[in-house]
Amino acid sequence: MADGPFLSVIVPVYNEAEAVRASVERLRSVPLHMEVICVDDASTDGSARVLDEMHRDGLVDVLIRQPRNQGKGAAVRAGIARAGGDVLVIHDADLEYDPFDLPRLLEPIADGRADAVFGSRFLGSPRRVLYFWHRVGNGLLTLFSNMMTDLNLTDMETCYKMARTDLVRSLPLRSTRFGIEVELTARLSQSRARIYEVPISYAGRTYDEGKKIGWKDGIAAITHILRYNLFRAGTPVYLPPAGATHPAAHARQVESLRHD
Repeated sequence: MADGPFLSVIVPVYNEAEAVRASVERLRSVPLHMEVICVDDASTDGSARVLDEMHRDGLVDVLIRQPRNQGKGAAVRAGIARAGGDVLVIHDADLEYDPFDLPRLLEPIADGRADAVFGSRFLGSPRRVLYFWHRVGNGLLTLFSNMMTDLNLTDMETCYKMARTDLVRSLPLRSTRFGIEVELTARLSQSRARIYEVPISYAGRTYDEGKKIGWKDGIAAITHILRYNLFRAGTPVYLPPAGATHPAAHARQVESLRHD
């Protein structure tokens, strides 16, 4: 897959000084043609120094510094603006996700079947056993999101969301914090993008190990699901490049959209 699509990997970083180098080194060992874009969200724990060293060492291709802490969504949007790849993906800096799953996520896009791919933590791959109520909450949020989007995802809140760069840039993204997961899902659904899911492994952290998401983020996600699904914000319908799907199928898709 090293000679496949050029992949932009966006790594939002906030107070991950102990994990970010190991996370990006693992990312760099994956046999994909990629650029690594790290966005420091005004960290206060020494992450800035570590990122500077990684940039000098060539582990990080693009280093963006947020002038103040704005949240994951703002960091992701800053990375999207600088992405130079054909495809982009979000990769957290906390070692919970395994970048060796990325080639599997890329396959449906590379062979023309998909415009976006979600990595599901709940489709049967190895995962660390952690909090019961987190799993219940994740399932309920995914169910509520699916009811609003009419998608049948198993893991709406997954970090590993991969999509064609031109598609993501066409989406009117506004979220600044963790609502970016909900907004990306809603906007991709509204764009009529072809979405696939593939299983990924997951090694979640405990709160003692630095986990940042809590029950308040779950409550906020309900509001985000309503906001981003009830208000479409002019999301345009996405048509993949003509070579991304079978020519006859692409022609039928274009014709059907003209008559909507």
